[in-house]
Amino acid sequence: MRIAIHQTGEVGLRAARIILAERDLDVLGLLDRDPRATDDRVERVDHLDGYDVLVVDDLEGVDELAERALEAGTALCVWNDFDPGDLDGAFIERMSTILVGANLATGLTPCLAAHEVARGGHLMDVSIAWTEPGAPLRRGVAVPFPDPVGARWAKSRDYGDTEVLVAPVVGEWAGAMARVTSATGTGVVTRIVGVADLAPHLEALALASGAITLARGAFPLGMAEPKDAAETYLSAALAAGLDVASYELHDQS
Repeated sequence: MRIAIHQTGEVGLRAARIILAERDLDVLGLLDRDPRATDDRVERVDHLDGYDVLVVDDLEGVDELAERALEAGTALCVWNDFDPGDLDGAFIERMSTILVGANLATGLTPCLAAHEVARGGHLMDVSIAWTEPGAPLRRGVAVPFPDPVGARWAKSRDYGDTEVLVAPVVGEWAGAMARVTSATGTGVVTRIVGVADLAPHLEALALASGAITLARGAFPLGMAEPKDAAETYLSAALAAGLDVASYELHDQS
């Protein structure tokens, strides 16, 4: 696979390093930037012809970068929750994909939930939670993030048909959690999975996993989100070093 990146911050830099560790990577192109790395797979790229994916870690100039990707027939992976507008149809016409929201909140967290839902049983309830920078709450809904984030108070937020809880935190750590309750042949089981790590590292894992999954052709044409290929996306994140904590609660009454 040949992946290019337009890197502007720490998340993009960390994502580039994660992508470099991908065994199927042939070339990592730095868009409009000279490489400092000694790895011979890293090169400067000014034109995207021949690249599978362009990774963007910031909303600044995404429209222009999308046009460059379209011209070359290169798929686009955007870290932020970006509204592609008419670009959706343009990428379909080019038989390509624009992946948006390859981040901890709208990317990795829903995929954790989708993985647990896929384990089967009659689905009864799904909720997801993530952290965001901000003053911690003193009341709300308790969310059991793994350490070092730990249990936090969270507040509800609308997010499609799934209950979302957002917990403001101060400091360098971030976390995400999914809780899925299903009825099985042996009773009701609630599965809880979560991740916690340095915030820029988790964001970089989410972005890099999106790029790798996109390069493998796992997403549909046009606009896509990580949850559209949840299993493949999550597998890429686990292979890149994502550490997931999990436990189950059983009610056989």
